[in-house]
Amino acid sequence: MIFRHTDLTRTTKTVPRLIKFEEELDLGFGEEIAAKAYGQKLLSCIQCGTCSATCPLSHYMDFTPRRVIAMVREGFRDEALSTTTIWLCASCYSCTTQCPRNIHITDVMYTLKREAILRGRYPKRYPIPVLARNFFQGVFRTGRNSEARLIIKLYLQTNPLDALRQAVVGMKLFLMGRMSLRQDRIRKIDQLQALLNAVDSGNGKKGGAGK
Repeated sequence: MIFRHTDLTRTTKTVPRLIKFEEELDLGFGEEIAAKAYGQKLLSCIQCGTCSATCPLSHYMDFTPRRVIAMVREGFRDEALSTTTIWLCASCYSCTTQCPRNIHITDVMYTLKREAILRGRYPKRYPIPVLARNFFQGVFRTGRNSEARLIIKLYLQTNPLDALRQAVVGMKLFLMGRMSLRQDRIRKIDQLQALLNAVDSGNGKKGGAGK
């Protein structure tokens, strides 16, 4: 019988660590999100699961709303901001109206989306955060949204092949006058930018979520 030597350093895959030590957590993250999501009620969650049970999209989420709330409270910042759950939230407010602790769960999801964009933690090439970021950047620069330019940027940054598939439809809309590449601007754009910067001042950011 012949024994063949196997180099384990080449064949053994790295086993991911699924737990975190307390020193690795952001213990102030829960209070930070609670303060930005209209009150400290987030910290009073009893983990009953009502939000997950009433959510019409929970079957498609990697983490249910209940688990996201738990991660936020315990300081699993990166995990909470990287989940696709916050981007699948339909803002139907079913979870909020059914919550026995009156937690504004939908507002928590909005806040997590904003934090994910600010920290660059959203899934790369995921259409929803890319669309939100480009929409804000366009409005911040000009005060107006150009749908054609927004869609073009979305396709180029997510799936350029889809742009080719939709090119015929886009050309028809352009020829019919239903879509324009023109970029409108408002007067006194500096006043709008000052307002948006004031909103972001609490986050220590300048130039909005798109920067």
